[in-house]
Amino acid sequence: MTPRLKFALLVLLNIVVSVGATMAILFLTAGSFRFWEGWVYLTVAWVPTFSMYAYFYRYDRQLFERRFQKKEKSREQKLLRRMFLPVGAIGFVLPGLDYRFGWSRTYLGGVPLWLILLSQALVLGGFLVVFWAMKVNSFASRTIQVETGQTTISSGPYSLVRHPFYTGRLMSVLFTAPALGSYFAWPVLALYILFFVLRLLHEEKVLRRELPGYPEYCLRVRFRLLPLIW
Repeated sequence: MTPRLKFALLVLLNIVVSVGATMAILFLTAGSFRFWEGWVYLTVAWVPTFSMYAYFYRYDRQLFERRFQKKEKSREQKLLRRMFLPVGAIGFVLPGLDYRFGWSRTYLGGVPLWLILLSQALVLGGFLVVFWAMKVNSFASRTIQVETGQTTISSGPYSLVRHPFYTGRLMSVLFTAPALGSYFAWPVLALYILFFVLRLLHEEKVLRRELPGYPEYCLRVRFRLLPLIW
């Protein structure tokens, strides 16, 4: 078995474990497999994710491998990830419990069907934005670093905002709660706004210092995360 094939199999195992863990959290907390919002969410979240991995494994192997470099070099980023790990866990536990005990239905009238479906579509849209950003920027590593030969990207979504990858991820995270029919999980997952803001501000310091042309790019593209807002 070649090292590259071994790495691909490890990635596949990682995906299977991640999907299994997500299913366990959603349906064990819900206490029922009739939690249809959970099934739809798994589809709109994991089908594009698996498709992205397959695409980049086929057409951009270096990017594919970069996306699985999990070891942050920055102490600040390591601390930031540790701080927000419980937020993500709680944010995924609450929708299942909300379904089981009916908190949103009892106290807030329930999430309407149109909002659930719209939110599912926006979760999917977030993953598509992520794919677009990764397709344009082959250096979209999972960790904050500047590699040899890396250049400043200013085309595609990078002509609109400086961090379109985070824009897409934030879309998916923020609309996860209503997509799963829960109002109560929304404030918890909204804390991820702070995570992405702190992460990209630190990343910009690194890019301004180490990536040629990035300070000039920041002058041309004013908005970091949301067009016309910030």
